[in-house]
Amino acid sequence: MKKGLFTIIENRLIADKTWKMRLSGECHGFTGGGQFADIAIDGRFLRRPIAVREWDNDGFDIIYKTVGEGTEQLSRTKEGTVLDILTGLGNGFDAGRCAGRALIVSGGLGASPLFSLAKELVEKGKDVNVVMGFNRSSEIILEDEYRALGVKLTIATMDGSAGIRGLVTDAIMASGAEYDYFYTCGPKVMMKAVCGFCPTSGEASLEERMGCGCGICYGCTCHTKSGPARICADGPVFKKEEIIW
Repeated sequence: MKKGLFTIIENRLIADKTWKMRLSGECHGFTGGGQFADIAIDGRFLRRPIAVREWDNDGFDIIYKTVGEGTEQLSRTKEGTVLDILTGLGNGFDAGRCAGRALIVSGGLGASPLFSLAKELVEKGKDVNVVMGFNRSSEIILEDEYRALGVKLTIATMDGSAGIRGLVTDAIMASGAEYDYFYTCGPKVMMKAVCGFCPTSGEASLEERMGCGCGICYGCTCHTKSGPARICADGPVFKKEEIIW
């Protein structure tokens, strides 16, 4: 974990109630896809933990949705504003567990933390199938960015306004994807279904309300077969076989 000051250089609406923010600053704490940042917002007691989409030597970017007062305030924050942020938090996805063919399954904003993983897998020469699920077409994010990576992409929407009508499990079947390992991030009910549907081993990125974001308060504890685990420090990514849903 590293604490630093970051300057907003972009904060724009990219989909229904969904924003992309680019922050400039030193972020050497990030080591893998699936990690998150904890952002201090003026006047708010608790920081907001938000998954990181991608990072480089100059900074990182996040994608977030306005679901409460904190994120609504964040969406109104102007370019040039300096934010106090904890970076390099959590344990991310392990690309090395994929032997050759990966399946990536996202729901909603889950497409964001999975993006850097997809990029890493492609760079390692893996065959990558991506299935993205959304409620409706107005919520779709990162479609062009994923296609630019050269992955095989299938989109599902619950209302049928784009791609396949139905659940991500319907889209997995329709895609005909062959894989030896899967990675998933999204709503809990979706990830539970994916872990039950996919016959191979895999990893899921869990989410809970967080207090400290760095493992001190134990406020985001989940149940695993090894006992209680902190999502912020022991996760957020856990192996399929570990999770007690």
